[in-house]
Amino acid sequence: MTETIAGPSLAEFEHARETVAAVARRTPMESSRHLATQLGVPVHLKCENLQRTGAYKLRGAYNRLSGLTEDERARGVVAASAGNHAQGVAFAARELGIRATIFMPVGVALPKLEATKAYGAEVVLAGESFGETQQAALEFTERTDAVFIPPFDHHDVIAGQGTLGLEILEQVPDVATIVVPIGGGGLIAGVASAVKQEAARSGRHVRVIGVQAENAAPFAASMAAGELTDVPVVPTIADGIAVYRPGELTWQIVRDTVDDIVTVSEDDIARAMLVLLERAKLVVEPAGAVPVAALMTGKVASDGPVVAVLSGGNIDPLLMQRVIGHGLAASGRYLTVRLGLPDRPGQLVRVAGLLAGTHANVVEVLHTRHGRGMQISEVEIEISVETRGPAHREHVVDVLRKAGYDPVVLDD
Repeated sequence: MTETIAGPSLAEFEHARETVAAVARRTPMESSRHLATQLGVPVHLKCENLQRTGAYKLRGAYNRLSGLTEDERARGVVAASAGNHAQGVAFAARELGIRATIFMPVGVALPKLEATKAYGAEVVLAGESFGETQQAALEFTERTDAVFIPPFDHHDVIAGQGTLGLEILEQVPDVATIVVPIGGGGLIAGVASAVKQEAARSGRHVRVIGVQAENAAPFAASMAAGELTDVPVVPTIADGIAVYRPGELTWQIVRDTVDDIVTVSEDDIARAMLVLLERAKLVVEPAGAVPVAALMTGKVASDGPVVAVLSGGNIDPLLMQRVIGHGLAASGRYLTVRLGLPDRPGQLVRVAGLLAGTHANVVEVLHTRHGRGMQISEVEIEISVETRGPAHREHVVDVLRKAGYDPVVLDD
């Protein structure tokens, strides 16, 4: 195994760990009784969402910048990112006294923009899409002779990310399966390579499983095809791992070291974020929650302890609000129905009484006399309620039907 891996050697991972220790926290490893009950084996959460800058990206960025020559440091560094990589490079550059220019898309979330600026980087807003942003960054690099810091496809970046794998082996020595998010592949390439090489020294095997969002899964497609494959990227809440093509180097390492790659849906991700918030009291961004989504949907099984890597926690509060609502609906905890009612006094009170009898909590009511297909003597309402789960949700709908209404469920 160690002879075929294209990336860093175990010695390089260990050296990177000494380097990264100057800034990166040894993040907590939390156990999850809720997930352990579902899987039948111990489940641990590696909380990189609690890392400085809010994500694992600091590890690779600092390791890469630490390896720059004095001449390269004097020329400054450039990166293109919509979030975690931007903050990692900005923080690392500040700690090393290097000038950093970060290109971000015009529509970048305000918290990510402000955090990057707060770490001391000069931020340039350019491009409506990430491809346009990256092109602007590369053109700036050519004009200024600054050093471009790629987000994942670089030897030193991968070595830095792999330090996370060494920590996992120390914190959970008997780990059987490690589940890792995949975007461009820098994290899983580093973790899988470091773990496989370290485990081989003791003659043991640790499975490494990658997880991608269904709407952006080039590694899954590449593994199936046996070669690098581009895929169209459909919008996904897991924007931190939304890429259309694997990195050249990361692909080689993933192909040699990763045991399997699975995908999860948008609903799966939302449900996982909700579980992490409610059960583990952890705020995790969509990209960081995909390993838990894979565990919850049964797409990853293990005969021994599992570690799920929560890669980041940087999420716009407005997106969090929407995701929580979506997660509640996907978990059967939120229900919106449309009802037609006779246009006479007391009808809304009657519906409210029926709902109260089911112990469903009303959160919103919309009332109109102008719905399409309605009779002059009718009104239409959309009513949203909180429920306790799928069975309670079905009970609410059944009560309305038995009362003579024809509820149309809107959020299925």
